[in-house]
Amino acid sequence: MKIIPVILSGGSGTRLWPLSREQYPKQLLTLVGDHSMLQATALRLKEVILMEGESVAAPILVGNEEYRFLMAEQMRQIGIHSFPLILEPFGRNTAPALSLAALSAQIDDPDAVMVVMPADHIIKDEQAFREAIHQGVELAKTGKLVTFGIQPTAPETGYGYIRIGQKLGEHAYQVAQFVEKPDQVTAEQYLASGEFFWNGGIFAIKASVWLAKMQECRPDIAAATLLAFEQRTQDNDFIRPSPDHFAACPSESIDYAVMEKLASVQSNTGEVVVVPLAANWSDVGAWDALWEIGSKDEQGNVLMGDVIAVDTIDTLVLSSKRLVACVGLSNVIVVETPDAILVADKAHLQKVKEVVAKIKAAGRSETDAHRKINRPWGWYDCIDDGDRFQVKRIMVNPGASLSLQRHHHRAEHWIVVRGTAQVTRGEEVFLVSENQSTFIPLGTMHRLENPGKLTLEMIEVQSGSYLNEDDIVRYEDSYGRNE
Repeated sequence: MKIIPVILSGGSGTRLWPLSREQYPKQLLTLVGDHSMLQATALRLKEVILMEGESVAAPILVGNEEYRFLMAEQMRQIGIHSFPLILEPFGRNTAPALSLAALSAQIDDPDAVMVVMPADHIIKDEQAFREAIHQGVELAKTGKLVTFGIQPTAPETGYGYIRIGQKLGEHAYQVAQFVEKPDQVTAEQYLASGEFFWNGGIFAIKASVWLAKMQECRPDIAAATLLAFEQRTQDNDFIRPSPDHFAACPSESIDYAVMEKLASVQSNTGEVVVVPLAANWSDVGAWDALWEIGSKDEQGNVLMGDVIAVDTIDTLVLSSKRLVACVGLSNVIVVETPDAILVADKAHLQKVKEVVAKIKAAGRSETDAHRKINRPWGWYDCIDDGDRFQVKRIMVNPGASLSLQRHHHRAEHWIVVRGTAQVTRGEEVFLVSENQSTFIPLGTMHRLENPGKLTLEMIEVQSGSYLNEDDIVRYEDSYGRNE
C-alpha cells in the first residue's frame, strides 16, 4: 500500500503583501529557514514516508496553471524532478482539487493512502508532526477519514474548529462536529473547554475511500472531476484536466463537501476521526503570525535581512534588498521589497487587504508581480526605466532558451557580463561572450540561448515607443507558451 503526499497549492495570500503577489503567491515564499513553504511541505511529507518504511512515492501537487514553472523549479531545487503536477484551469476550492489528486493516485494503487496538506503552512516541531501523521496513516489504512486537529494555543477567531467526541484508542477521537470561525467570546469558551482543536486542513485518506465518499456526498463534484480528469491532456509532468468539464464543477471545500456531512450522520461508527497535532503550527495568515513564530531578540523583535533597530520593541522588520533602519517603534510591521514598502501597526493588519484593493483600483502593478519576474528559463529584473528606455538584468539557466520572437515597438542592446550567449538574429546564429555585446533591431526575429553549463547573466537595454511585455510575438517556444 503506497503512501502518497498530496500538496494543495492554491491561493495567493494577499495579507502578506508586499512580499506575496498574484504572480508569486504565499506558498512560494521563503519566510522561515532556507526553503519556501512549498519546498518545506514537500520535504516534510517525504520524511513522513521514510519513517513509515515505504518507498518514497513522488508527491502529487495540485496548483494553478499560472504558477506551473515556478512550482516545478522549486521542486527541482530540492531534488524532486518527476512528479504529477495537476494544473487547475480554475480555482474550485479543495474538494475538487483533492478529487483530481485521488484520481491520479489510484492509477497505480487504488488503496494508496494520501497524506494531504496545504503548501502554505509552517511547522516547527517536525518530530511531533511525523508522529501524528504516522498515527493518522495507520487509521487511514483501515478506511477512516482522518483529519488532524491543531492543538489550540489561543482563542483564535480566524480558524474553524473541530469538536472532539468519543476517544478512539490512544491517539484519536471521533469527530463530533465541525464548527465555523467563532467570535471572541465563543473562541475563549472553546479553548477553556479542552474539547476543540483548530481545523488546519490536513488529512490522511485512502484514494478509493475519498472518491467513494465524494460520490456519496457530492455526486455532482465527483462526476465533474472524473470527466475533467478522463479528458485531461499531459505534457511532461504537467497534467491539465479538461477546462470545459472542470468549469462545471461546483466550488466546495473538503470539509463542506464530505467531512461535515459524514461527521453529522456517523452515529458512533467513528468514520471521521481527528488526531491531535501539537507541532508549533502556523498558516502564516498575516504578518503578525510570522512575528509570533519568529526568532526574537531581547526586545521581542523579529529582524530579517539587512536591518538595524534602535529603541524598537515587539516589531517585525523584513528587508529584501536595502538597509532598513527603525527607531522608536513598538508593535509595528515593516516589510521592504525593491518596489514597495509596508509599514503597519499590528492592530490594523486586517486592513492590508484594503491597501491591495486600492493599488489594484489605481491600475498599478505592485499587487501583480515583483520587480524580479521568474520565467521557465530563468528570471529578469527591471533595474531602471524612463521615457522610451528600460534596463533589465537577465539570468538564463544552463541549457535554457527564450522563445523565438520579435517586437514591433522596441530595439534591444544585449551586454553579456557572465557566461556565453548564443544569439539568433534574423538568419544569423552566433556566440556572444563576456564583455561583448550585440544589437537587435526593431522588428527583427531573434532568440537568446544559454548553451553553456554556467548561468548566463546579461544586461538588456530596451529603447522604443512601447516597452511593455505584451509587445512580444512568439514563433517558437520550448515551454509551450503562446501568450
